[in-house]
Amino acid sequence: MWQLDYPWWLLLLPLPWLAYRYLPPYSEARSAVRVPFFSELSRAAGESPASQGTRHNRGQLLLNLAVWALLVLAIARPVWVEKPIERQQPVRDLMLAIDISQSMQTQDFTDANGHTIDRLAAVKQVVQGFIEKRKDDRIGLILFGSAAYPQAPLTLDHASLSLLLDDSGIGMAGPDTALGDAIGLGLKLLDQAQEPEKVLILLTDGNDTSSAITPEHAADMAAAKGVIIHTIGIGDPQASGENQVNLSALQAIATATGGRYFRAEDRNSLSQVYATLDKITPHHVKTLSHQPKRDLFWWPLSAALVLLALYHLVAGCWPHRRVADGLQ
Repeated sequence: MWQLDYPWWLLLLPLPWLAYRYLPPYSEARSAVRVPFFSELSRAAGESPASQGTRHNRGQLLLNLAVWALLVLAIARPVWVEKPIERQQPVRDLMLAIDISQSMQTQDFTDANGHTIDRLAAVKQVVQGFIEKRKDDRIGLILFGSAAYPQAPLTLDHASLSLLLDDSGIGMAGPDTALGDAIGLGLKLLDQAQEPEKVLILLTDGNDTSSAITPEHAADMAAAKGVIIHTIGIGDPQASGENQVNLSALQAIATATGGRYFRAEDRNSLSQVYATLDKITPHHVKTLSHQPKRDLFWWPLSAALVLLALYHLVAGCWPHRRVADGLQ
């Protein structure tokens, strides 16, 4: 459909009529020779002089009004409004914090072919599938061992994120587990996001041994910021030292932030964990609508120019008529 962007300019339409109606005719004083027998000359020429020739030229008057109306319409800027264009924008930010400490090299998982693989390899395979399903979400990646490091910021470039995840290796961040620092770094990165819903998924197979901030305090900070933390424990709770996963601490972190705690004992259960997360962390997108506009002001402007050109062309083709109109 079409519309006028500046319809108030149409208030200028009656301006020529008001000027024609209330302003006196234009007259110009010139020196001339008075001819006593001017009336006889006029009769001999078959013409009769008129003092208000411009007001009696109906064609010129109609042309001026039409050109004025077209120019005012062009100034009012007619536009053609196209159908709205809709696009989807993510409203959920997901931060993955993955443990790459030395204990992740334990080979107690199997791949799809039944071959024994280490814990980190199993995690990579499952997380890659999880990332592929979250096409509309911004996802970031944190790797942590003795310290936590941002591997990828929140991004929609999931292909690059997958490459960065593949390049991560066991022990790159140190042999220990800084669980609280990983949560703290996740909160810092999520603070930069403007979207209302933020989620941190924390995956570890060990106990916190080297954090500058305790996991409990980090969880309280997350709850205050409205960040939901889902925790996944894949370690052996019966082990000792670094290899022992603190299931109660992971449960407390998830409970404090309104998240869920999961226990993954093998690759199949780990896949089920991410399938469950995909349901409780659904796709939320907001639709933005934009209606493109095409300017149509050149139509009335072109019509005004064409009318003026045709008028002068016709007037030039019949010079005798033009002279006669000037004498009336």
